[in-house]
Amino acid sequence: MFKLWFDLSMLGIETQHVIWLRSMKIAAGGKPGEREARRMVIEKAIAAGEAGFALAIGKSMNSVISGYRKKVRANRRRLSH
Repeated sequence: MFKLWFDLSMLGIETQHVIWLRSMKIAAGGKPGEREARRMVIEKAIAAGEAGFALAIGKSMNSVISGYRKKVRANRRRLSH
């Protein structure tokens, strides 16, 4: 149970960082900002579908949260450069 709460807390912290990085990119405008906004919407739709499917086939919440954290960390690395 502790791992679930820890992962959920870390997901919240990591997500806030990505939201800030994305906001800065979108606020800068231009083509890169437009691409990031489009990418964000598409990624969220795909991630929600994958999470729903994972839960439907019996995967645990820990598994779903771990998957989200991997995606969030990948976005943080990409946006930090």
